[in-house]
Amino acid sequence: MTSRAALSGVLVADFSRVLAAPYATMLLADLGADVVKVERPGSGDDTRAWGPPHAHGEATYFLSVNRNKRSFAADLADERDRARCEELVRRADVLFENFRPGTMDKYGLGWERARELNPGLVYCSVTGFGGGAGAALPGYDLLLQALGGLMSVTGPAPGEPVKTGAALVDVLTGLHAAVGVLAALRHRDATGQGQLVEVNLLSTLLSSLVNQSAGYTLAGAVPGILGNRHPSIAPYEVFEAADRPIVIAVGNDRQFAALCRGLGTPELAADPRFATNPDRVAHVEELAAVLGAALRRRTAARWFELLTPLGVPCGPVNDLAAAVDLAERLGLRPTVAVPEADGAARGAGGAGDGAMDLVRDPIGLSATPPRYDRRPPRLGEHTEEIAAWLDS
Repeated sequence: MTSRAALSGVLVADFSRVLAAPYATMLLADLGADVVKVERPGSGDDTRAWGPPHAHGEATYFLSVNRNKRSFAADLADERDRARCEELVRRADVLFENFRPGTMDKYGLGWERARELNPGLVYCSVTGFGGGAGAALPGYDLLLQALGGLMSVTGPAPGEPVKTGAALVDVLTGLHAAVGVLAALRHRDATGQGQLVEVNLLSTLLSSLVNQSAGYTLAGAVPGILGNRHPSIAPYEVFEAADRPIVIAVGNDRQFAALCRGLGTPELAADPRFATNPDRVAHVEELAAVLGAALRRRTAARWFELLTPLGVPCGPVNDLAAAVDLAERLGLRPTVAVPEADGAARGAGGAGDGAMDLVRDPIGLSATPPRYDRRPPRLGEHTEEIAAWLDS
């Protein structure tokens, strides 16, 4: 028997697009919320055009964060469509938007108007830099990585900043937005009162820099680029094995002693330059030279086999295919086949036809697990049914 989803009965009016907020609304949809994605007729979410790569005739970027949603094509400049959107707001439990500040107000759907329409509404506004002096700044992940300090600590060497390989600021912001909304729903259920949830990319990034940002606020330390090294732990970096790179991520002296035994150099653990973690950080270049010479004697896979049973955190630098394969071998079931809305997967051959393999929601719930009821919607796919419901 299928269990009731955790957020069954929660209606989300999703006016957001691109990544941060759509990621948040997908998480809520996975947990059972009915997410109505409001899109511009003709073009829809910007990411529908963000390809290659494509699959099923659609941009995989869009497909990555929009499963379990229904698409309602509506032009906010059109009076009838706007009236329907107002009705959607009246009926919704949650509203998400990530336009530049003031845009929703222009269409009569800003927070003050929305709370009049629906006093119990949880209204989540996601911006790049808040609604004050930074309101006019565009909130693109790459820009945030630069302005927010992430690129200043990411790169191969000092003076060579690089972005992360995924839009982590957007994803982290989406996670924070989802947590904020769930907290506000808890408050609403207890009091009947909705509230405004505000999340911005810059504040999220500064919080997510954790030890790096605390080093600055508490000790005035401005971190720089260390390549693949850690500012406070050693050895904690990438080395070259005989065939490809391998990561050694030793977090304490016991693990370091185990590493030394596994490498056949137990004397290193007693070397006064390397005996404690502060010693190793102070002599990181000498340590890297010694470990590098030892690690080049075997392949990365062989070191993984030898060192892991000793309790040494290590592993080869996998590409995405190898990472998914590892998760499969560990029994984590990293992907899931998401069917058509009627649950009848009709094959994966035609454009937009049948089930599609997407990365599984990482949240495990024993009683109310995430659902995978419908593939990401085609633009305007559910407009007629939603319009009829709103007009009733």
